[in-house]
Amino acid sequence: METTATYSNRKAAVAADPAARVALILKYTYGLVPIVAGADKFLNVLTDWKQYLAPVITDVTGLSPATFMGVVGVIEIIAGVVVLIKPKVGSLVVAAWLVAIALNLLITGNYFDVAVRDIVMAIGAFSLWMLSDDNRA
Repeated sequence: METTATYSNRKAAVAADPAARVALILKYTYGLVPIVAGADKFLNVLTDWKQYLAPVITDVTGLSPATFMGVVGVIEIIAGVVVLIKPKVGSLVVAAWLVAIALNLLITGNYFDVAVRDIVMAIGAFSLWMLSDDNRA
């Protein structure tokens, strides 16, 4: 458990260090966004996520699109939590996951714009890894 003095010291260090501020912003971005997107795999409020799934994925796994996206949702929620707890580890997990999503989108032959966005997001997650020492963010 973090003491008040330790928290105050860390807060002061973040305020004084621009890279630490960026790392903190990235930590919460790459922590919370996967949690929200993962939860939405069950709710489909943001979009119908199944439309982004390459049919070959369900053919190979034998899972229905809805079941597969449920598994994806759980993985995304876990990845987001790991980023919040251990940014150095979680950021690499999220970066790799985003690259995998982009590859899936390329396989569909559609959504190239979303694939490019996911690669850019993966670069941001990798940037968090580069900035993280798990004490900074």
